[in-house]
Amino acid sequence: MLLVPRLLVAITLGLSVAAASPQISPRVRHESRSTIPSGWTPVHRAGGDTVIPLKVGLVQPNLASIEEYVMDVSHPDSPNYGNHWSPVKVAQTFRPSVESVEIVRSWLLSNGVEPHRVKLSQSGSWITANVTVAEAEGLLGTEYYVYEHQNGHKHIACDKAYHLPEHVSKHVDLVMPTLHFDAKVKPGAPLEKRDGKIQSVGAPGFGPVSPKTTGTIKNIFDELDHCDEQITPNCLRALYDFVYTPLAPKKNSIGIVEYTPQAYVPSDLDLFFKNFSKSQVGQRPVMASIDGGTIDVSGSGFGYNGESNLDLQYVMALVGHKQNVTLYQVGDEVQGASFNNFLDGIDGSYCTYEGGDDPSQDGIYPDPYGGYQGKEDCGTYSPAHVISTSYSYDEYELTPAYMQRQCNEYAKLGLMGTTVLYSSGDSGVAAYNRNCLNPDGSVSPDGKLFAPTFPSTCPYVTSVGATQVNPGAKVTDPESACAQVIYSGGGFSNVFKMPDYQKNAVENYLTKYPPPYAADRYNTTGSRAYPDISANGANYAVAIQGEYYSVYGTSASSPVTAAILSAVNDARLAIGKKPIGFINPTIYSTTFQKAFNDITNGTNPGCGTAGFSAQPGWDPVTGVGTPNFPKLLALWLLKQ
Repeated sequence: MLLVPRLLVAITLGLSVAAASPQISPRVRHESRSTIPSGWTPVHRAGGDTVIPLKVGLVQPNLASIEEYVMDVSHPDSPNYGNHWSPVKVAQTFRPSVESVEIVRSWLLSNGVEPHRVKLSQSGSWITANVTVAEAEGLLGTEYYVYEHQNGHKHIACDKAYHLPEHVSKHVDLVMPTLHFDAKVKPGAPLEKRDGKIQSVGAPGFGPVSPKTTGTIKNIFDELDHCDEQITPNCLRALYDFVYTPLAPKKNSIGIVEYTPQAYVPSDLDLFFKNFSKSQVGQRPVMASIDGGTIDVSGSGFGYNGESNLDLQYVMALVGHKQNVTLYQVGDEVQGASFNNFLDGIDGSYCTYEGGDDPSQDGIYPDPYGGYQGKEDCGTYSPAHVISTSYSYDEYELTPAYMQRQCNEYAKLGLMGTTVLYSSGDSGVAAYNRNCLNPDGSVSPDGKLFAPTFPSTCPYVTSVGATQVNPGAKVTDPESACAQVIYSGGGFSNVFKMPDYQKNAVENYLTKYPPPYAADRYNTTGSRAYPDISANGANYAVAIQGEYYSVYGTSASSPVTAAILSAVNDARLAIGKKPIGFINPTIYSTTFQKAFNDITNGTNPGCGTAGFSAQPGWDPVTGVGTPNFPKLLALWLLKQ
């Protein structure tokens, strides 16, 4: 074998290196995709001199045992239930090895990237290097293109696949920017002039989860005999027997995540509270601004204020005036943000940059386009005990490696005692805009294959579907799966395997109530099934820009569930117990399944089918059912 200089590297990457000999190995395909996300088109090759921040995510050790670790502190029968890990223990357990750092850095240096351009992130999880497109194409054996979205936004990504030397590939999770349309990149000359704003998860109408409306409401009712027409906080209290006064609000915490330009309107909070919770007039969420997150945005109306107003009005009213609600407002108005920006902000070990002060890294802060000029947030805020997010992507939009890395972070949050809730989607078994998958992985309105959503398909989040009070029914009557304006997202992942905690429940459904579809319609190979639980998602009365709107969506189901679980945490903390943390192993247990209102009516249509059907026990429409608060509280108070 031909010997060439090899460089040994100190973990800080700041010391000088000595000569040695690198391994030589053939290139292997590291990641690939057959299609690009809907709405994007390649317009031309990226200029070779365009500078991009190439980020190499290193393999993290001990991930093979992460399910075991999470179950140890989350399963109700474990002797370590509730003994959550410290952030330091999490960071130490999963920090990439010195060997991985050495091999990846040596590969970059041996291909002409100078040492001063190569940096190791503070967490030790990423190696970054500002390189030209020409250099990136040589390193990765691919071609880069400028892609344009139908709304005019532009993005640099590579074509179909990228490659790594075999010996390097073993130490790498993923490389960005490559195939991932969730990434932000530093533009060079070809992209310096941009019109409008970069697409972000907070863009009005973005993605498979966004609230829908049938218009304004003329008359507001707050009587329980109108809950089939309008959902109010009192309707939800009646549906889930949710009556609780916080006992330990200073020990407890609950968070809602919003992505700019989505923003709440303070006067709308007061309008809502005047009708439904007078003691909270003037109360506001505690702002945790991540990467310039702001509610001072230029847009207004349902598209800009509907999501945040819905989430905050209901979660605040349900937890009451004694309990503060943290608003994680992510991204400035110019660039917006991605889920990774939020995760960076609450967990310093997840950050993809050195100390949060490199503007070429993920998120591009300080904003080169005139927005937020501060440092990118890195572990700035502690995660709340319960966090609800009403945004999502479709799985097909992202690569498996990208989703797996993010899913591992949700597992780590579970290890640290945080309950992470995500809305399951509003299009039944279909993707955003009711599109469905084709056999080649692309999507179209006439596609036939079911299209799952992410992060709901990550086995370490709790996915929340939607139910409804049927027209003409009483609030005391059983709910059905939501079939007004939206359909509860649910189904089976095309990426993640089925976790042990839900195997019995899912097998029961598939055996007793087998879906009437061919095996190629959805993934039948033992994959993660969702949603896990559900709550009402139809006919919410929401104050928006001085008027009330009728609002629908799993956007409502998730924060309502968060408020109920937060009350359970409060009761446990008041008697010296730990928060409930990752709840899925518990809610799927035989004992706890009896504490949910089983939903047995309705379907989640899409892709030219009726979708799946709600049946006794768990189902891929409403999960294990809706919460029965007194039963859940009693059971969780018995746990250590």
